[in-house]
Amino acid sequence: MTEIIDNGPAPTITNVVAAALGNTNYRETVWTGNNLQMTVMSIEPGHDIGLEVHDTHDQFIRIEEGFAKVSMGPAQDQLQSWEANSSDAVFVPAGTWHNLECTGQVTLKVYSIYAPPQHPHGTVHVTQHDAEVAEAAEL
Repeated sequence: MTEIIDNGPAPTITNVVAAALGNTNYRETVWTGNNLQMTVMSIEPGHDIGLEVHDTHDQFIRIEEGFAKVSMGPAQDQLQSWEANSSDAVFVPAGTWHNLECTGQVTLKVYSIYAPPQHPHGTVHVTQHDAEVAEAAEL
């Protein structure tokens, strides 16, 4: 596993592919600046990120390994779905409901860029449950 230390907002160079593939945590911030943030995620087969919307954040998701069902739309009940896999990128405009589900037999490895940042600097969520508890506490 590649050790990840969120050095943002300091200038940083990192191998994002190695960070994504080496990550075993559900979510971890790689770099958090004032206007942009990069995280890596590891989603087990049959699991997902959960249907969500970021009203003020654009999001870019790059799949480095695995297969996913990507759902997006203007409302929870108006979703379209696509299949995506390694090397695909997903662009999620602010205000768009979205979900990413691991549909393959291997863990889905992705990196995600938020503009502006979505998670506190240095965030590490070992499991999806940890992420849900932390996000509920932030509300």
